[in-house]
Amino acid sequence: MSLGPLMLDIGNVQLSAEEREILAHPLVGGVILFTRNYADPEQLAALVSAIHGLRSPPLLVAVDQEGGRIQRFREGFTSLPPARLSGQVYDHDNDAGRRLAEATAWIMAAELRAAGLDLSFAPVLDLDHGVSSIIGDRAFHHGAEAVGELGRAWLLGMRRAGMAATGKHFPGHGAVRGDSHHMLPVDNRPLEEIRRHDLKPFERLIRLELPAMMMAHVEYPAMDAMPASLSRCWIVRELRERLGFTGAVFCDDLSMRGAAGAGDYAARARAALEAGCDMLPVCNNRAGVMAILQDLGDYANPMSQWRLARLHGREQISPGELRASREWHEARTALESHYAGGEFRLET
Repeated sequence: MSLGPLMLDIGNVQLSAEEREILAHPLVGGVILFTRNYADPEQLAALVSAIHGLRSPPLLVAVDQEGGRIQRFREGFTSLPPARLSGQVYDHDNDAGRRLAEATAWIMAAELRAAGLDLSFAPVLDLDHGVSSIIGDRAFHHGAEAVGELGRAWLLGMRRAGMAATGKHFPGHGAVRGDSHHMLPVDNRPLEEIRRHDLKPFERLIRLELPAMMMAHVEYPAMDAMPASLSRCWIVRELRERLGFTGAVFCDDLSMRGAAGAGDYAARARAALEAGCDMLPVCNNRAGVMAILQDLGDYANPMSQWRLARLHGREQISPGELRASREWHEARTALESHYAGGEFRLET
């Protein structure tokens, strides 16, 4: 059975019988985990193993484990700084900033891979224009060059740990005040300004064969009246044809208000697939999931299935082996030299 286009959430720390049945549906291709799904590393590894055991090829298992405010698994995992810290260190010392970004990405991905997870949706490649509270310190920096450099280091760190990186939120969420969880933000800047600044980090990582991209639930009228996540202009014409991106395209969560303008859940899913998305996360709305499953019928896209299959995690060692490794201790030391007790610290 191939991977389908839906990525779903689950309710607790174990799979229910109903969830096992839904995840066996051919239109499902992945599971995204949240804090409610985590008790400790051993439970997490057992849950991921149970999910992977449902299907062949196994479903993708993902999480948002960026660091800072966005870290779903905490107790038993390394405390990760927000991306902004790497940018602050970069301003002080470019090489040190790159090393910190790579070490943070490696330890994040290595610890998740030790628990069996395939993906963490990172890095954030949005520029911090100083207006978006939902992005804020999740962004590395306000400058495109710095974000590109630190994003490259992050991608390499994840790649060394055996995990595919996912750049987000294309083509850039950092210049709007609105939170797309609760509304559809509109970025009225000219297209050339967006290309000249916000797209640069995405272009940099595309040249490094970035495996996956997540779209923004933001409208850019200079390109299209639809949000980028539901826009064929952005996904096909700009991302794939002009920029040459060949990886998997994730829509952002279809339960967010930024996608609501397309209609009910079935209409949102149709719009995202027709726009060129390969996988559609649908969180915290089981009725919406069931409506999509019924509406899409026997939908299949062989090219999407191939792109998604390439995102499975690679190398995996046990948590004990990881924590006994020199690289894990070196990465922890690198993080702790700048980030201890939740506070930033610059070396002088």
